[in-house]
Amino acid sequence: MDALVIGAGPAGLMAAEELARAGRDVTVAEAKPSPARKFLMAGKSGLNLTKDEPRAEFAAAFRCPEMLPFLAEFGPAEAMDWARGLGEALFTGSSGRVFPVAMKASPLLRAWLARLSALGVTLRTRWRWTGFDGNALAFDTPDGRRTLRPRVTILALGGASWARLGSDGAWAPWLAARGVPLAPFRPANMGFRVDWSPQMARHFGQPVKGAALIAGDIRHRGEFVVSAKGLEGGGVYAVSTPLRDGAALAIDLAPDRSIEDVAARLARAPARDSLSNRLRKALRLDPVRIALLQEWGRPLPRGEDLARLIKHLPVRHAGPRPIDEAISTAGGIAWAGLTPDLELRALPGLFAAGEMLDWEAPTGGYLITGCLATGRHAGRAAARY
Repeated sequence: MDALVIGAGPAGLMAAEELARAGRDVTVAEAKPSPARKFLMAGKSGLNLTKDEPRAEFAAAFRCPEMLPFLAEFGPAEAMDWARGLGEALFTGSSGRVFPVAMKASPLLRAWLARLSALGVTLRTRWRWTGFDGNALAFDTPDGRRTLRPRVTILALGGASWARLGSDGAWAPWLAARGVPLAPFRPANMGFRVDWSPQMARHFGQPVKGAALIAGDIRHRGEFVVSAKGLEGGGVYAVSTPLRDGAALAIDLAPDRSIEDVAARLARAPARDSLSNRLRKALRLDPVRIALLQEWGRPLPRGEDLARLIKHLPVRHAGPRPIDEAISTAGGIAWAGLTPDLELRALPGLFAAGEMLDWEAPTGGYLITGCLATGRHAGRAAARY
């Protein structure tokens, strides 16, 4: 076999395309019955492909200097050109996030698979990599066990979240046994567990708007959701890294007002009104924000102390949700084990791309672009090899 790509997500398909364009005979092995399942799942919420912002600002969101060369070659502009090249019209939202006009992943994926087929790429589904057999790669396939010795291989197996979609991290011990250094898997872009009191149940599923989340030196204003499991949604994901790493979490329930303004408005409210009515009328707090204040602020103080609590409400949580529920993961193949071409130093001829590498990025288009960028780089390097 000439060139083998294991994993048919964005990184693997991009690597396969680069190998095919270089004239290589490419086979893609995918464990699931169909390709790019996590990509398609992302499309259910609109498929945020990238973020239209300056390249340096975009790259800084990764907090990973090793990613800079790949993002310099393939950043937001290139990601948009790539999607347009597949016939997808795009639009940019007010936050700078870029989406297909169709707001789905399936049309883009169909066009991409058709282009790969036209380039001669062979896709084998239900081919599950099961590790090494001597110097060969072993697979469970619909036709039984197979071992392959391709001239070059690209691993694009994803991280360790959403196992049902194909990213289960099962590959980690096989590579570690061959001397590949690994960083431990950790959840990224995940929710946090909260042991709610019974009175919070009526607010489950409610979005929290008009609030700011504070974690360490990060302050993020974004919507999040109160769920039966805890706190979830984009606003929480944006501060999940410092929270995971030990920072305390607090919520500013009135981010557009100062402590003095909050205190003055509450003081002017009619004394005959209940506290909930004063919070609603004076500060325009909705029921879910009032419920959060009561959940974590009891017994509620008065006067300026209440204003301070509204502006900085400490959140009691029980840590991150399980790693398999995370949108993405940190950890994976350590950069010390890779050449600048993304070749595994311990296993010449094997390259890696996508979430297998030890990087993390926030939601908002960074994840998909990062996978495409590393897949492109690994594919070109493998073709040269």
